[in-house]
Amino acid sequence: MDPQNASTLAANKALALKALTGVFNDRDFSLFDQIFAPDYIQHNPTVATGCAGLKEIAPHLSPELHYTPGIIVAEGDYVMVHGRYIGWGPKPLVGVDIFRIADGLLREHWDVLQEEVPASQTKSGNPMFTGPQPS
Repeated sequence: MDPQNASTLAANKALALKALTGVFNDRDFSLFDQIFAPDYIQHNPTVATGCAGLKEIAPHLSPELHYTPGIIVAEGDYVMVHGRYIGWGPKPLVGVDIFRIADGLLREHWDVLQEEVPASQTKSGNPMFTGPQPS
């Protein structure tokens, strides 16, 4: 991999993490005007598109809401982060957030969320949320 591409992928990962931890953990809503594109496209069916949609839900976030990032993968203009949301709803949620990034701004977002099931209640006995695993 060429060094320029590697540095772009690292910067994109850092930007996605800054958005998730900055908004959900630090409650830094100034990020909406700093790292989200003005024409940001939102695909979550419960949030309106654009930064206005984000700004609309921000004041209603639970004070108990905490986000923990796990595995993060970047390819091209896309970053995917597997993470855990505690305090978004009555039960912890595990999800994948997908961002499209261009020109140093978050341009588009998709997510898939599901209630976390304890490892003791899964058929595999494995947890739904882990960090990166050794090769």
